[in-house]
Amino acid sequence: MILDSDLAALYGVPTKVLNQAVKRNDARFPEDFRFRLAQTEVDDLNRSQSVTGSQKHRDPRFPPTAFTEYGAILAATVLNSRRAVEMSIFVVRAFIRSRELLTSNNEVAHRFE
Repeated sequence: MILDSDLAALYGVPTKVLNQAVKRNDARFPEDFRFRLAQTEVDDLNRSQSVTGSQKHRDPRFPPTAFTEYGAILAATVLNSRRAVEMSIFVVRAFIRSRELLTSNNEVAHRFE
């Protein structure tokens, strides 16, 4: 799981831009891809100095969104930053390469199935 602010920093965009892009593409992000933190979880994060920085900059009406690995990958496809584009290309190439490796080795492919 990764918080929206951390994912935005990874992709080189402001958190607001990430959240707007996800909101515009809401149908692409089911609950197993992203979810809003409960207020108790937000309170726990804000109390823990070692886990996250100050959340005073965040609008308290909107708790952070947490992204699963699937949501984090998909978020790269709805953003236009250079880093997000690079990441989405990297993921596609990684999947293609893993498929090639599996199909080139019948034994591994059989065990994989």
